[in-house]
Amino acid sequence: MSVRLGLMALLAEGDSYGARLRSDFEERTGGTWPLNVGQVYTTLERLVRDGLVEQTGEADAEGRIAYRLTTAGHTELGTWWTTPVDRTNTPRDELTIKLALAVTAPGVDVHRVVQSQRTSTLRQLRDLTRLKRDALDRAEGTAEGARDAEHGLAWLLVLENLVFAAEAEVRWLDHVESVLARHARDRQARDHRSTPVDGTAADPEHDHAGTAPAAREGTPA
Repeated sequence: MSVRLGLMALLAEGDSYGARLRSDFEERTGGTWPLNVGQVYTTLERLVRDGLVEQTGEADAEGRIAYRLTTAGHTELGTWWTTPVDRTNTPRDELTIKLALAVTAPGVDVHRVVQSQRTSTLRQLRDLTRLKRDALDRAEGTAEGARDAEHGLAWLLVLENLVFAAEAEVRWLDHVESVLARHARDRQARDHRSTPVDGTAADPEHDHAGTAPAAREGTPA
C-alpha cells in the first residue's frame, strides 16, 4: 500500500501530527504494515513539498506540528479512491523467486523447500483464522461502540485478505509439488527409453541389432 496515500486518507478525516498518524495507520491496518516515525515525517515533508499537505501552524507545547490536507490533496485522494489498483507491475515475491531458482540449483532438495514453506504457511493460516474470529466480534459491535466496531471491520477486511492469500499460497505449493512429480516421472521415462535392457548406454553408431552402418550398406567386412 502507498504510505503517501494512506496518510492522506487519514488527514482527510481531520488535522493530525506524525506520531498520531503512525498510530492511526497501524491501528486501522492491524499492524500488518508497521511504520516508523521517521518514515511518516519524511512522507509528510514530501507531501508538503508537492502541495498536497500543509502545516496548520506553529508547534504545540509538546513540540508537535499538526498537518492538514490541502484542496489539491483532497482532489488527488478522491482520484485514488475511484481508480483501480494497478496490478500490471508484478511485485517481487521472495517465495516465487526462491523456488524458481531452487529447481535449477544443484544440490537443493526442492521438495523439502516446498514442505517447509507449506508447514509455515499453514501455521500462519491457523493464526490468521484465530485473529479473524476475534475481529468478527469487534466488527459486530460486541466490543466498545461504533468507532471501535468500524476499526474492527477494517482489521477484519485486512485479515480476510491475508487468509485468502495464505490459502492461495498453499494451493500453489500443492501445484508446485504436482508439477515436480510429473517432471520427475517424465525424466525417468526418458532415461528408461534411452537405456538398453543390458544397462549399457545406446551407441548411436550401431543400430538395434548391433550392425555397423558400413555393413548395412553392403560394404565388405
